Amino acid sequence: MAVAKDLGLKEPKNLGDLIYSFRYRAGLPESIKKHAGEAETWLIRPAGRGRYRLVLVPNKPIAPNESLAITKVPDSTPGVVAKYALSDEQALLARLRYNRLVDIFSGVTCYSLQNHLRTSVPNMGQAETDEIYVGMDKKGAHYVFPIQAKGGSDKLSVVQIEQDLAVCAHKFPSLICRPIAAQFMQGGVIALFELEEGADGIGIVAEKHYKLVPPDEVTDEDLRLYSSRGPQ
Repeated sequence: MAVAKDLGLKEPKNLGDLIYSFRYRAGLPESIKKHAGEAETWLIRPAGRGRYRLVLVPNKPIAPNESLAITKVPDSTPGVVAKYALSDEQALLARLRYNRLVDIFSGVTCYSLQNHLRTSVPNMGQAETDEIYVGMDKKGAHYVFPIQAKGGSDKLSVVQIEQDLAVCAHKFPSLICRPIAAQFMQGGVIALFELEEGADGIGIVAEKHYKLVPPDEVTDEDLRLYSSRGPQ
């Protein structure tokens, strides 16, 4: 607030929302972005309770590949939910849940454990995950799937995936963590990503696009096409 006053700028009404916007929604000012290299971008990472740090990382945005094939899924969304659903992240999370898209995508039997898990992580501060799924595979291994969902014009953020990994390491240390990101695309298509953290930061392990349709729109030709894709 004091800096804004010294610069003759309008003071923000909510300082926390200002930081949130620059972390997840708005682009940083050009005066900051110009100091990044050609293949780099700035992130605002948490550095403890109420503290943040600007860092340079490789520029690898999490965005849907528009050329990827689409898989039709019979829509199991309850009619009353579909009637009143919006295009925001809560509507997207509901579609994932009712249509078991996390199960289909991951190949693991999953169950929603909690929405909007907000917790404190050592050396990071407060972190929030849109939804937490837990699941088990045919071998009996247990998994935790932190879900980040974006609807409308919001973009998926590397920082949120880093926070999801930290939350799972802190809260579910004995489970295998597989971060999932979901994004609404044009025409009601849902893009799902599985991500992991490597030496060069967060990377995409798998990406699939699904479209929820009435059951009779999944044709025999669609099924033949899907069966010909082989194991993926």
